[in-house]
Amino acid sequence: METQGAITVARALELPALRRGLPEVVAAHDRLQRPVRWVHAGEAPNIASLLKGGELLLTTGLGLGNRPAEQRAFIRRLAEREIAALVVELGARFKTLPAAVVDTARSCGLPLVLLHREVPFVAVTEEIHTEIVNQHYALLRRAEEVHRHCTEVLLDGGGVPEVLRLFARFAGNPVFLETPDGQLLYAAGPASGTAPTGTADPLQVWDGLRGQQSARRPELPAHTVVVDVPGGGPGTGSVRARLTVPPVHVPIAPVHRIAAERTADLLAIVLLQARQEEELAARGRGDFLADLAEGRILAADAPAQARVLGFRPSDGPLLPVVMRLSAELSPVDSWAALAHAIQEELSALGVPVLLGIRLPEGRVPLLLGLRLAADRTTVADRVAAALRAGVERAGPERAGTRPPVVVVGAAGGWDEAGPALRHAGEAATAAQALPDRGWHDVRRLDVDLLLWRLRGHTDLAAFVDRAIGPLLVHDRTARPPLLPTLESYLAHAGRKAETARELHLNRQTLYDRLARIAKLLGSDLEDPQTVLALSLALRARRHVT
Repeated sequence: METQGAITVARALELPALRRGLPEVVAAHDRLQRPVRWVHAGEAPNIASLLKGGELLLTTGLGLGNRPAEQRAFIRRLAEREIAALVVELGARFKTLPAAVVDTARSCGLPLVLLHREVPFVAVTEEIHTEIVNQHYALLRRAEEVHRHCTEVLLDGGGVPEVLRLFARFAGNPVFLETPDGQLLYAAGPASGTAPTGTADPLQVWDGLRGQQSARRPELPAHTVVVDVPGGGPGTGSVRARLTVPPVHVPIAPVHRIAAERTADLLAIVLLQARQEEELAARGRGDFLADLAEGRILAADAPAQARVLGFRPSDGPLLPVVMRLSAELSPVDSWAALAHAIQEELSALGVPVLLGIRLPEGRVPLLLGLRLAADRTTVADRVAAALRAGVERAGPERAGTRPPVVVVGAAGGWDEAGPALRHAGEAATAAQALPDRGWHDVRRLDVDLLLWRLRGHTDLAAFVDRAIGPLLVHDRTARPPLLPTLESYLAHAGRKAETARELHLNRQTLYDRLARIAKLLGSDLEDPQTVLALSLALRARRHVT
């Protein structure tokens, strides 16, 4: 039974009108937190038939009957009606309550309170009813505050995930948005401090609630809030999604249902946009992959949570891939179209894929299930091509726009998947400064990643200036530029014939340029230590602002 704007039995006993009666609880002391929906006073033997449940019943005991059997039946009928408590005023009918009344109340778990002093029942009723009305007003005010915060989140550019996370913090429980047929769109959990420590991740909770996705949906816990998110326009009666809040960490309060209904109305407005559910599901998968990369999900728990999101790889290795979009390509308002286009391109791969999007970083992380470790290069080629094709479909590249960067991580099991995703994500950011490739192998980016991490250090900029500064100054004003010659020479490990062929130069011209470079830098280009320093400086130059 759910009661809107109720107070508890314990709170009612603290109010002045009942305190004046010197109340004594003689049964069900542990149930004084029962909600009081209303107050009723009566003396009729059949009073139980007039009650709906949740009432605080005031009586002098005239209707209790004279025989123990009648008294036991009277108490049992009240307990069956699930009234909040029975308050008996001693004096007019009983000096002390019969043992049959007290024993039956204890066995039925019905709070039983004795008043040792006479009080006006009308004063008690008036005071408790006023308190209930005030409580109801406070509930509405709290629900309105949540609604206002959610509206502010949307006006500030947030979306459904931000609203759900805010509501989960308010409710202290995980919050789920699901399709009408029970498929998960997004899961949000309460923030640290609003739920007990060590509580389960929202995806673990969902997996436990839904079991193995059987045809018949399992029963949700009692008092779970389930609110329809309308869709299809006003008055159509159609359901776009469902907002579900189970009492996993803390009990569900009436204010949670009120706030959930108002939040559902806001979500309906956001979901009116095309493909919002598709984007929302992709953002949920992106959050999972980000949590896995940051170590917020244990490797032992990850397979079950991934299964909830539809990722069911074989026993082969997992391959992490991260695509990083340039600022020009990041779709401010069309992430849904991007997610849809990439998902369609990836569907032809024939391998299990978990695709997510991460709006804050402009990143698209993926996890793929390989049959064999030897398939890594072949799958990487196809995945990179599918990712780039999806970006092109979602919004054709503009002239001069840098293509997306795709980094393929190291394959491994679930224990390695999180660190490998994090490594690939950082490498993808560093690789934005590198020449364009179909995809970058994370195993060849360690030096660039290290230099990128040092990009803000003045020592790195000073090193670049010492090593190749004169060459950079020369190329600003003189022609031909010499930097490309040095880069090609070092890339070919000092092999002059290959360098000349790549630059379309005859050998003598190449020798002249190398001699000018050596003179400008005051270096011997045949010295291994000099070659190492110049190679590092050329790579560091890409990361130094």
